[in-house]
Amino acid sequence: MTEFAILSNRKRALIALIHSVVFLGVALQGFLSLKAGLVHGSGKTGDVVLAAIYVIVASILTWLVSISRGTRERLYFVLCVCSASSGLLRTLFGDVTLPAAQYLRVGMLLCAVAVGTSIWRSYSRPLPESAIGN
Repeated sequence: MTEFAILSNRKRALIALIHSVVFLGVALQGFLSLKAGLVHGSGKTGDVVLAAIYVIVASILTWLVSISRGTRERLYFVLCVCSASSGLLRTLFGDVTLPAAQYLRVGMLLCAVAVGTSIWRSYSRPLPESAIGN
């Protein structure tokens, strides 16, 4: 399949999908505790580390967007970048300032899981007869 540059086989697509599902679970757990945010909170070490992780993850995902080939693959990584960026904003500014950030993060991950499932399932489809060769 030349449609994908990064998710170029079924195994890679499955690994990406599993990551999305795990981070969706983490994002859903975020609803249980409100974030004060680094700007408005006490600046806990854990929040600083979490913000640094979000910056690194969003940067790597942005790079993956730039090298992705197909529309679905690019959309998948853009959704992941949006999710990580909204998690970063939530960590920096808190839920009081940006109440939509936690909903945006979950929504983007739900969409990423749907697109990732579509990509993974595309490897299960039978080849058209014209591609099999006689």
